[in-house]
Amino acid sequence: MPLALFALTLSAFAIGTTEFVIVGLVPTIAEQLAVSLPSAGLLVSLYALGVAVGAPVLTALTARLPRKWLLVALMGVFTLGNLFAWQAPDYGTLVMARVLTGLTHGVFFSIGSTIATGLVAREKAASAIAIMFSGLTVALVTGVPLGTWIGQHFGWRETFLVVSLLGAIALLGSLLLIPANLPKGEAARFKDQLSVLTKAPLLKVYAKTALGYGGSFTAFTFLAPILQQVSGLSANAVSLVLLAYGASVAVGNIWGGKLADRLGAVRALRVMFAGLALVLLALNFTASSPVLVVLTVLVWGAFAFGNVPGLQVLVVQEAERHAPKAVDVASGLNIAAFNIGIALGSVVGGATVEHLGLIHTPWIGALIVLMALALTYTGRRADTPALATCK
Repeated sequence: MPLALFALTLSAFAIGTTEFVIVGLVPTIAEQLAVSLPSAGLLVSLYALGVAVGAPVLTALTARLPRKWLLVALMGVFTLGNLFAWQAPDYGTLVMARVLTGLTHGVFFSIGSTIATGLVAREKAASAIAIMFSGLTVALVTGVPLGTWIGQHFGWRETFLVVSLLGAIALLGSLLLIPANLPKGEAARFKDQLSVLTKAPLLKVYAKTALGYGGSFTAFTFLAPILQQVSGLSANAVSLVLLAYGASVAVGNIWGGKLADRLGAVRALRVMFAGLALVLLALNFTASSPVLVVLTVLVWGAFAFGNVPGLQVLVVQEAERHAPKAVDVASGLNIAAFNIGIALGSVVGGATVEHLGLIHTPWIGALIVLMALALTYTGRRADTPALATCK
């Protein structure tokens, strides 16, 4: 695999840390800023909305910029956003800082996916995307539990200071490792951008993405409170459980990429969505047992991000067939769908916590994932050409 892929992975690690570390900090931020758990959970939703806006809009606006220098600029803004979060005096300022960093996130993963697939042979596309997205999984393995531990012991602001340092390292990696001769994207006309939203195969991929991650984040946004209030684990134990979850995610992500290369994207997604729905249902019954809940979270991690390679490779291939002049925009919309799912999931989870209680978030999330699974069984003929190119 080209060295440039690992530069993308380094940036994905920094971005993944800032996106997901907030999950472990929800109880801490709620306590220190004197806001409710659902309000603290909105920091997940609002970041995701920043991604959802930034991915398609900013990807289109920056299409003609040199890829390397665009990546460098994105990591610079990302670093500044986390420094603002570090210095945020109140909840409102923290919200603005999260939205700013979210805007850079969407563009990075949009152009990063197309760069990654362009660096390798077509039959290795899913594996290349899996390598880039492994930065997210490594962030879950190390960055998120470490950031959670820092927030619990030194304050949540110090967590964002550390993340800004990660952003600076990623910026340096982009300067040193990303080649300067990467081809520029093609600036899609507004008509071409809109055409993406009229293609049924692309819309179906976006719906799968939003529902799959919406269901997972209905519960995942409030995993730390569940572990503390329902399972009875200490704050230190929560950091260890998040570490175990991240390790499982890393394995599941690589497995998902290989499965998509071997079976085709749609069939791999059926396996992932079915497993994810089952483990979320199981969490309702195991959450009260400290031992069983840890085992359940481990299995959850294996399925949680295993569908990323299949979804991203599928949207790129469908865009090449149905909207060839707007592939970057189509890819950006899938990142937007991913984060719309996260935003809606955390909002649904917050409403569930407020009206039903923490323990009800997993089974409601499972129902949402089952909707994504149902979509993989519709329009099979339309999926067949894309599957063939995935194999």
